Amino acid sequence: MRLIALVLALLFCGPAAAQTREPPHPPAASDGNAPAAAAEPVRGPVTGLPLPRFASLRSDEINLRAGPGTRFPVEWTYRRAGLPVEIVREFDTWRRIRDVDGVEGWVQQARLTGRRTFLVRGGTRTLRAAPDAGAAPVARLAPGVIGTIRRCERASAWCEVSVEGRRGFLPREAMWGVYPGEEVR
Repeated sequence: MRLIALVLALLFCGPAAAQTREPPHPPAASDGNAPAAAAEPVRGPVTGLPLPRFASLRSDEINLRAGPGTRFPVEWTYRRAGLPVEIVREFDTWRRIRDVDGVEGWVQQARLTGRRTFLVRGGTRTLRAAPDAGAAPVARLAPGVIGTIRRCERASAWCEVSVEGRRGFLPREAMWGVYPGEEVR
């Protein structure tokens, strides 16, 4: 794509237009004592909420479209309410989402809910009575099982979850639907 832009710039504007320009001043060097500035999270232009962020599918039949509108073709139909998805972009009443397999497309915002869910990934996982690998088992969860995230402490490797009426703790690395270090309340 950059090559095409370069060729077009050369054809239409001459060699000067094809040159890349360096910033007028190099970035200021840090003396090592100044605290590193925390990166501001990217905010959605419609909602002002962080991007990306997790949400879940509201119903058992949701069309994933090629673009943000009903005039765009349906590329896929999800048939699993509660499936966690990642919202990566916003446009009007449409949200570009990414699923656990990395598939992206557009859905209407009304088809999503802010309820935090997770999908068990990897092999069979053990739901524990406490946030400890040695805690009593509550249930065994097969890959692909969907549950609700009740709470995740920012500094904890474990989240409190519920699956079909059973409550317990699951390591973050065993699920898709929560970011490392993210706090969920």
